[in-house]
Formats: sequence, C-alpha cells, structure tokens
Amino acid sequence: MHKRVMDQPEADATAEDLMNAVEQMVRYVRQSATAGGLSTAASMALGRLGREGPQRLTELARAENASQPNMTQLVTRLERAGLVRRTADRTDGRGVLVEATEMGLEVYRQRRAERMHALERLVGELTGPEQHAVRVALPALARAVQDRPAPS
Repeated sequence: MHKRVMDQPEADATAEDLMNAVEQMVRYVRQSATAGGLSTAASMALGRLGREGPQRLTELARAENASQPNMTQLVTRLERAGLVRRTADRTDGRGVLVEATEMGLEVYRQRRAERMHALERLVGELTGPEQHAVRVALPALARAVQDRPAPS
C-alpha cells in the first residue's frame, strides 16, 4: 500500500491518497454515531427517510443500492423497532410509502448530531489553513456529486 511521506506537500496527494482519506474519514464519522444501535444499512435508510421524507420501498431500495427483498427485511426490522411505518400512498391507492416515525426522526437527529460532532473534532485538530481548505473543499465536492447525473 502506498504511504505518503509526512513532510510531502498535501498538493502532491494522489487519487489513492484522497480515496484513503475519504474512506477513513467516512468510517470514523459513521462509527461515531451510536444512537439507536443501528446497522450501517439501517442508519443509511433511516437517514434518507429523515432527509427526504416518505418513499416507496422500491425507491428506497434503488437509492440505497439494495435488492427489494433485502430492503423489505430491513424496513420490517425498522418497523418492529418503531422507527418507521408503512402508509398508503395518497397518489396511488395501491402503493405503500415508508416514512420515519417521530422516534425514528429523533434517532436520525441524534445520529446526525453525533456524526457532526465527530467531524467537528477532526476538523478542530487541523491547522487554520487546513480547516479553511476542508470547509471550502468538502462543500465543493458535495456540489460536484449533486450536479452529476444519477448512475444508471
């Protein structure tokens, strides 16, 4: 595995260095969220429902890159835990929506706060110029992701 020399300028970071950094940061921030004792898949699905609101199970499965049977099992577990509920789709009487309950939204908010606190701790350990660079670069990367067409 390629390891960068400590005094090598950050501008020389390779794509592999950046990928490793993103993976380490995401893993650290995700592991910092413990509210509700959720698996990563459950946390991601609940997070999507918390951010975007109710969704059809098929949409949720597609968005989370999961099979419909796996998402059905996950939603059933979340439902048993009181974190989500299934409701009728008002626009299509045959359809069913999955939505976060109040308890689910509270767990989502707690987990989000835990992740934000973990990220703040990480950024707080950086120098002033590094903090500025992160605060500029991360939103720019998020914009680039949002502007890309969805993968097919």
